[in-house]
Order: sequence, then C-alpha cells, then structure tokens
Amino acid sequence: ARRGAAAVRRRDPRRLLQRRRLARARVKILRVPVSQYAPDGAIGSKQAAELTLPRAELERLWAPEHLESLARTYWSFLTRFSLGILRVLYGESSREVVVLTRPFVLLRFRNPEYETSADCGAVSWPIDRGLLVAPAGRGRGYLRLSVSRDPDAEGDEVVATVSSEVVNFYPLLAGWGWFSRIGQFIYNQTQLRLHVLVTHAFMRSLANLELEPSRVGSLSPVERPLSPAASPGRDEP
Repeated sequence: ARRGAAAVRRRDPRRLLQRRRLARARVKILRVPVSQYAPDGAIGSKQAAELTLPRAELERLWAPEHLESLARTYWSFLTRFSLGILRVLYGESSREVVVLTRPFVLLRFRNPEYETSADCGAVSWPIDRGLLVAPAGRGRGYLRLSVSRDPDAEGDEVVATVSSEVVNFYPLLAGWGWFSRIGQFIYNQTQLRLHVLVTHAFMRSLANLELEPSRVGSLSPVERPLSPAASPGRDEP
C-alpha cells in the first residue's frame, strides 16, 4: 500500500461462503417500470423479486399464517437496516413507523388488511398520516406486500414472486403547487431512492427463507393471546 493511503479491508471469503451455504433460495430483483406522478401529486412505486426455491420449502411456507410472518419480517428488517433508528409501534387500530419514539411519527398506517387465495397472498396497510405525508394524502393510499406462485409450475424447484407496492402516496417532500416540480425531483433523488434500496435489500434477505413469527397471530389457525410485545405502544414489526 502507498504511504499515507487509507488501508482497505478485504472482504473475508469465508463469510461470503457461509452466506451462500445458509441461503436456501436464489433471489433475482426484477426491473419494474417507474411510476409517474398523477396530476394531483400522487405517486406510486413498485419493487419485485423472484425467489427460486425447492418445491418442498415453498409448500412448507405456503400458509396464511406465514403471510403475516412475512409482514412482520418486513418491519423487523426495516428496524435492523436503520440500526434501530426506525421502529414500528402497534396501537389498537394503527401501525406507526417512528424515529426512535413518539411524537416523531413518519408514517401511521391503519390496521393491515389480508387477502389470501390458493396461489396468491397480500397484506395492505392503508396510509393514515405522518410527517412524510402531505395534507392532501391523509387517509389515502396504501403500502402492499404480496407473494404469488405459478400453480402450473413443474419440477423440484419453483419460483415465487414477492412484490412491494406503494399506491396513491402523496409525499410531503414533493410539495404542491409551483414547488412541485422541484419537490418531485428532490423526493425522487432522496426518499424514493432510499425506499427502493431498503426494499431490494429486504427481498435479498429472503434467500434464507427465515420468517419471524407474528406475535399477533391474526391468521394463525389457533388463536393465541396477545403478547406483551404486541400491546399498544410497543414495538411489534
């Protein structure tokens, strides 16, 4: 190394090999067309990925309660990715993404809505309000996480498609009126880029096929009592 130059830490190949051994699925991030702004300032975005995995693993995970576990895993990943700065608080009728604690509520969602069928499942969180939501967007739009499979797929390996979609979102950062042209550019280069980065990282993390069990258990075949961690005002991704 040159004198005075900062030392570059080499990546340990053993850690990379260990990650590959632990991975039970292959993840391919899909290219999705970029959404355009509506005349009233609403915007949407979608990210998607294909998971190629053993058929037996998919059959094991293909149950309604695992859709709820996928949702909890998503919120848990957000907290880990942000090093604990972003947290998710549960209320009786809401989910809040906060910076460390209240009153710094970035996004408040109403209770999730689940949709399940033989080959597709989705969980949607209707947007209520928050510091990132423009006044015109309060009570409008939603965040949706969905997973689907091909019922006619054959072979020992199958493909499941996971997608994350924000629909009809009115970002405060994008502004309105004459400022919207500048604000939309700022939003696209900052908040939207960060959202895409986090979502793609979450999808890649699904390669290990490890989902965190939900402590709420709304879709569990056997109703369980509400845990202390799922009590109002507590963290429960």
